[in-house]
Formats: sequence, C-alpha cells, structure tokens
Amino acid sequence: MNNMTSVKRLLLATDFSDWARRAEDYARALAASWRAALTVMTVLEFPPGMNPEYAVNKQYLTDRMSDASARLAEFKQRAYVHGIAATTRIATGMPSEEIIAAALAEEADMVIVGTRGKSGLAHVLLGSTAERVIRMAPCPVLAVPTAIGESLAEKGICLDRILVPTDFSECSEEAVTFAGVVAAQAKASIELLHVVEPGYYSIDFTLEHSDEREQQRQRSADHLEALSEKLSKAGIAVNMNLRGGAPADMILDVAKTTSSDLILMGTHGRRGVSHMWAGSVTESVLRRGTIPVLAVRNPAFSKRLSGA
Repeated sequence: MNNMTSVKRLLLATDFSDWARRAEDYARALAASWRAALTVMTVLEFPPGMNPEYAVNKQYLTDRMSDASARLAEFKQRAYVHGIAATTRIATGMPSEEIIAAALAEEADMVIVGTRGKSGLAHVLLGSTAERVIRMAPCPVLAVPTAIGESLAEKGICLDRILVPTDFSECSEEAVTFAGVVAAQAKASIELLHVVEPGYYSIDFTLEHSDEREQQRQRSADHLEALSEKLSKAGIAVNMNLRGGAPADMILDVAKTTSSDLILMGTHGRRGVSHMWAGSVTESVLRRGTIPVLAVRNPAFSKRLSGA
C-alpha cells in the first residue's frame, strides 16, 4: 500500500431529478469532509446527427440551457453555504459520453452519479447512463441509489463501514487498494469479503472432493489474510469474512448484517470476457442494493495509484 494517495477531485453528474438528490448530498458531504475540489455538471441530452441550428432544436437547447444554468447556480450556492467552492459544467450530447469526457478533462479521482435504487423502473439513470459510465469512466464511480419519497433530511451521510468483496483477481485487488485510500480518508473500517461459490461435482461426493473443497477454502482464507495484513499496515481496521454461496446474494446479505455504509468493488474479474465476475455481480448489486456502490474499473486506477 506504499502508493496510496487521496481523493482530491470529485465530479458530480446530475440531471437535478429526484433520483439525483441523494447523489448531490453525497457529493457535498464528501467534498466538505475530504476537502476535495468539486465540479458539478449536467448534460443537455441531444442525440448525435440532429441539427442544433434547426429552429425547434435551437429553442429546446436554449430553454434547457437556461434551466440548467439556474439549477447549477442554486447548487453552487448550497455548496458555498457548506464551505465548498464548487465549479460547474454544462455539456450537450449523450450523457454517458459527456460525463466520461468531463472526468478526463477534470482529471477526476471519482465520479458521483445517482440511480433509482429499488423503486420504480430498473432502467432510468442506472441502465441508460450510470452503468455505461461505470464501464467506461477513467476513475472509480460512486453510484448512489435514491428511492422517491425517501426522507433525505433524516438520513445522514455516513462512511464508517465499507464492505469490500474480492475474488482475488488483479482488478479486484486493485479495488482493495483503492478501498484503503477511501477508508483512510473517511477514517472508516473495512469488511473484507470473499465468497466461495458452490462447486459442481460428480454424483459421488467422495472424500477427495471434500478435501478439494476444504483446500480451496483454506487458500481463500490465506489470501484474505494477506490482503488484510496490507490494509492493517496502513492503519486501517479490517475484519475478514469468508462465505459460501452466490456472490451477489452474499454481498447484499453481508452489507445488511454488518450495517455497511458503502460497497466498494472491482468491475472486472475472472469469469469470461463479456461478463466477467464483477461485471454481472456489480450489476446485480447495483440493481438490488439500497446503499451506495463504489465501482473501480480495471485498469482505470492503476496509474493514479502509482502516481503516473
């Protein structure tokens, strides 16, 4: 953990809908707590190929620009009240593409977006924008779920306990390293989790198969111990958790039983090419979970960690 840095630049992408309000709360709270620079952006969605000079389109963009400018000014004022000097950006185009471009331009250490969480249709921000941002962003992405009707005033921002699932792949271990960055900055503890999936064995459950499963479990325990030691040497409180079952189910169960405030996980892993381990698992956790998910895409954060 010798190359650990800190999160210094946050980029909040919002459409100012009710779904995005919780993400806005997180962006302000983290910027204030971490003394990080905050840029808030919104995108005027405008499909490629459409003529912006066509009268109807021009009026649409003019109206949207006026509304977006007013909302950004309001956000900037709210941030200022909390001691945050936020900067603003307005882009025109496809939201996910513009958010990724802004993250590159701003050299953001983290992008923050809102998702619908468990209520409403599954594909609003999550399917159409947040998932694409998670897959392509040049830095980790914090996806914050909000259900309509949630009392934001009563539910504060807290990052005391971070759940970090790992499958021991390279990108998953990179996510563990970034978890150390976040935990150190937030003064949080880490719950390190590995899920041993059920094996598919022949009809004769022999002692040999039993021994093989036990050996696999021991290897997993040893690997967890090694990761835990690295985090502990960085002064981070760590608890290890070895479970058996379906990864997404276990992650959500452990998040609930440990009262985790955040799930931090890599978005690629060992299984397959198009849908690797944490690709499908992260998607499932995002759709079913009720707490923020911080997704670290491999190899997005490698150069940041090495100071390149």
